[in-house]
Amino acid sequence: MTKHLLIVVSGPAGVGKGTIVKKIMEDDPERSLSVSCTTRSPREGEKEGESYFFLTRESFLEKIERGGFLEYSEHFGNLYGTPRDFVEERLSVGDVILEIDVNGALQVKAAYPDALLIMIAPPSMEALRERILGRKNDAGFDIEDRLSRVDFELSQADKYDAEVINDDLDRATSEVLDIINNRKRS
Repeated sequence: MTKHLLIVVSGPAGVGKGTIVKKIMEDDPERSLSVSCTTRSPREGEKEGESYFFLTRESFLEKIERGGFLEYSEHFGNLYGTPRDFVEERLSVGDVILEIDVNGALQVKAAYPDALLIMIAPPSMEALRERILGRKNDAGFDIEDRLSRVDFELSQADKYDAEVINDDLDRATSEVLDIINNRKRS
C-alpha cells in the first residue's frame, strides 16, 4: 500500500506552476488541491471553500494561536495560510498538493519533513518576463515587483527535493509526475 504524499509546488509568478498542478490533479482522482485561508475580500467569481476560506483577521489570528496552520504569511496587508485540519483530513484519503510560495514551502517542510517539495523554474528570465507580460489576470500587479522576487525564490531551490524547468509544459508535467511516483515507490 502506498502512503499519501504532501506535495508542495512552488515557483515564481508566471512560471506555469498552476497549469502543471492542474494537469497533475487530472492524473489521480483521489489527489486533492489544498484550499488556503485568507483575510482578503473575495474577488468576483471566487467561491468560499473552493477558491479560499475567507476569514476575518481576528479569526485568522485565533487560528494561528491554536496552531491551525501548516504555514502562513502576510502579503500586501492580507494574511494567507494553509489550514492544518483541511490538509490532514485530505491526506487520510489521498495525496494533497499545496501551491504556495517558497517561504510557506519551507514552513511546511519543517512541520512535515516527509513533504515532497518541487520547485518549478523558468527556462530563462527572458521567458519568464514574456510569460508575466502575456498574462491577462495580472492586471494591477507590478510586474517588476513579481520579477524582483524571482532571484530569491530560485535561490531556495537547493532546499527543495527537486527542481523542474518548465520549458515545455507536457515534458515538465511528466517530470513532476515521475518525481511524485518515484517518491511513492520509495
